[in-house]
Amino acid sequence: MSPSPHAALTYTSYLALDEVLEAQRPRSDEHDEMLFIVIHQVYELWFKQLLHELAYLQERLEAGDTAHAIRTLRRILTVFKVVVAQIDVLETMTPRQFTGFRARLDASSGFQSGQFRELEAVLGRRDDKVFEHYPEESPYRARIAAAMARPSLYDSFVRYLAVRGYKVDTERDVREQAEPSPALQRILLDVYADDGGEATVAEHLVDLDEGLQEWRYRHVKMVERTIGAKIGTGGSPGAAYLRTTLFAPVFPDLWAVRSEL
Repeated sequence: MSPSPHAALTYTSYLALDEVLEAQRPRSDEHDEMLFIVIHQVYELWFKQLLHELAYLQERLEAGDTAHAIRTLRRILTVFKVVVAQIDVLETMTPRQFTGFRARLDASSGFQSGQFRELEAVLGRRDDKVFEHYPEESPYRARIAAAMARPSLYDSFVRYLAVRGYKVDTERDVREQAEPSPALQRILLDVYADDGGEATVAEHLVDLDEGLQEWRYRHVKMVERTIGAKIGTGGSPGAAYLRTTLFAPVFPDLWAVRSEL
């Protein structure tokens, strides 16, 4: 009898733990640098999962699949809660502890997180200024550009409403930033009045928008308490820039209708 092709598979090999656990390479002897590295590597893993889930969500929305769209949104929302909660762990590191190894970070900066920029593009951000952190030949630049050139989650939601029988306009240049639409807002009032699965999807998208804003707020406060008004690592503008990202909704139409519900 021939051996099973999976006979050698183990917990360690399946999860590639040898590679994962060797991926933390501190550049100083400071105790807290390991925490800093692990936290940010875990962030990148969650960003990868969020991109995976959002791609599936867009697919389910455009198919008019309410049940699976809701389930996927609930998973995405739960991941965002975990991402926000990780800041509590990072904030156990004092400003003095961070200063102990900060100079070793050289030009590296969270602004260079290609996955987060891609995530923003999937959620609808269209801003060519993000490319300043990525050279022409960078694979992340290509991924972000591709995300900006295809329908965003906003577009998929509008197409979902069309599939579900609402008379929405699905024609727009997806390469441009979506602008608030009074016409869409009138239809959203009908969606909420019908109080069906479509309204549940809409509310979960508001939850997603709120979750992203919560992460941005906690992130900027964490940066402020760690480095104050200093320039960020790699010469980034630090907290000053992060504050400009606050309170910019992903789905402005879903917020605009609140006063009329």
